[in-house]
Amino acid sequence: MGTIQISLPDGAVKEMPKGSTPLEVAKSISEGLARNVISAKYDENTIEVTTPLETDGKLTLFTWNNDGGKKAFWHSSSHVLAQALQELYPGIKLTIGPAIENGFYYDVDFGKHTISEKDFPQIEKRALEIARGKHDFKMREVSKADALSYYKEEGNEYKVELIENLEDGDITFCDHSTFTDLCRGGHIPNTGMIKAFKVLNAAGAYWRGDENNPQLTRVYGISFPKQKELTQYLELLEEAKKRDHRKLGRELELFTFSQKVGQGLPLWLPKGAALRERLEDFLKKAQRKAGYEMVVTPHIGQKELYVTSGHYAKYGEDSFQPIHTPKDEEEFLLKPMNCPHHCEIYNASPWSYKDLPKRYAEFGTVYRYEQSGELHGLTRVRGFTQDDAHIFCTPDQLASEFKNVIDLSLYVLSSLGFDNYTAQVSVRDLEKPEKYIGNAENWEKAEKAIIEAAEDKGLKYSIEAGEAAFYGPKLDFMVKDALGRSWQLGTIQVDYNLPERFDLTYKGSDNELHRPIMIHRAPFGSLERFVAILLEHTGGNFPLWLIPKQAIVLPVSEKHENYAQKVLNSLENHEIRALIDNRNETVGKKIREAEMQKIPFMVIVGEREVEEETIAVRRHGGEDLGSIKIDTFVNLISTEINSTLKSF
Repeated sequence: MGTIQISLPDGAVKEMPKGSTPLEVAKSISEGLARNVISAKYDENTIEVTTPLETDGKLTLFTWNNDGGKKAFWHSSSHVLAQALQELYPGIKLTIGPAIENGFYYDVDFGKHTISEKDFPQIEKRALEIARGKHDFKMREVSKADALSYYKEEGNEYKVELIENLEDGDITFCDHSTFTDLCRGGHIPNTGMIKAFKVLNAAGAYWRGDENNPQLTRVYGISFPKQKELTQYLELLEEAKKRDHRKLGRELELFTFSQKVGQGLPLWLPKGAALRERLEDFLKKAQRKAGYEMVVTPHIGQKELYVTSGHYAKYGEDSFQPIHTPKDEEEFLLKPMNCPHHCEIYNASPWSYKDLPKRYAEFGTVYRYEQSGELHGLTRVRGFTQDDAHIFCTPDQLASEFKNVIDLSLYVLSSLGFDNYTAQVSVRDLEKPEKYIGNAENWEKAEKAIIEAAEDKGLKYSIEAGEAAFYGPKLDFMVKDALGRSWQLGTIQVDYNLPERFDLTYKGSDNELHRPIMIHRAPFGSLERFVAILLEHTGGNFPLWLIPKQAIVLPVSEKHENYAQKVLNSLENHEIRALIDNRNETVGKKIREAEMQKIPFMVIVGEREVEEETIAVRRHGGEDLGSIKIDTFVNLISTEINSTLKSF
């Protein structure tokens, strides 16, 4: 039979009989691991724990505690959902059912049937009945002809379309119970591992994301190996609903949308515009200290600009279509990226190595045509502002410049309360070179520079193949919010390709022309998305330095209004953002409404405060700070701001 060498993530090598399964490898390590392993990856392929291993390779074993394990668990659960739907709604047509970040979905053509929230309990009940059957997931290879015949007989044109785009010999079906599905693999051993199952939502989705295709119903679900975990997740979901940035944005009067203006185009209200301005001022101040120069570029550019940069080839079909002017064959595009414009600013002057690095920064608004079904509040929009900057430097300056950008990014995160983060180094997918522009040598240099900078800065990082931008690798900060959800915030990219495409040069010490290296960076990313994430992370209780109004003055009655105005003037003179509520309402009602507006401090003034020239201070949430002097209150606010907003 012979043996094979199986490499494990910790560097150990297991010699096993040829044909051994991942489960047998797990048993050779420990019985405990074997009981918990639910899926595996061999080299770059996700496989089942029962898949025979025939060649030397690298094995990664997944449990529920790994992302890979959850993906297999939820992908398997999507098969169970599909079977339940097929049994409850005869004649439906199944399309695709992947695992997603939290759970899974299945896109279904329900035909004459309809589905609503009242049907969810019945679907969940049937799914759990199937799960309790402990049916094994079994993969089998199928010829293209047989696969097509199977789904043509079913009358499922969606699966037929998928199969027609596959190569013969590369098609597999997955069977469990009485159910069969077209599938590439990556399942848990059997359905019995699924102990808790919940249908979360049903929404419209176009086949393959194309509005010209039939509309399907996307049924979302989630499952767990323990009921307790589902209960905890649903509690978290309820908290997330309370923190939904769309709800909070409306309540706090930060932004709105208008059908007349257009989908995905946010309108910032005065409080939201002021908040944005403070975020911009905060970063501009740090950028000035770091040697950046602010620039401004137009919202449009000639089509040729984006052809040169490569953006048109990559994004042209999915972007807003060209703007035609009265002049024949003259075309402009709404700006999808700021970087081509910044390249042309650099190109406007000759540079010497003594002039570099050049650091251009801009809060530039860009436009991308997202599908209407993918738009979501501020997190997915069609017009958004990036805190973009581009650094043009020499090869000798690359490492230090990249590390300086890391410092700036970490300063932004810490000042806004994002303390739980890891770094992700996004590199090429070596199997798909057609996705990228530029030569392999420059890609290798850029990837190496990013990894070395992350290590020098002591960042906890992972390397993700296939996640690079089309023109260069990048480092992204993956931040966990207060609810434990992961977000990508802030990105830094090394780019050898745009300098080549735009023929950017500088004169070196040898008096010859050389090509600069370009660093792209955006600590916020998109201001719109950043505000949305910050809203949900804080629940609307922004850091004191950022919040629109830091205090509200509440006179007990009309006769205290003059003193209340004096207090307000004093606070404003100390640059504390405050307002006065002198409506003819009770103090109790004013406090309740100030709590709803999430104003950090309520400054109450009545007879005693007038006599003693003090203020009674109540903190948002109910803490009573008692009667204090105005100067004491000013110092309190100053101390709290300085504790979170340190100098860069």
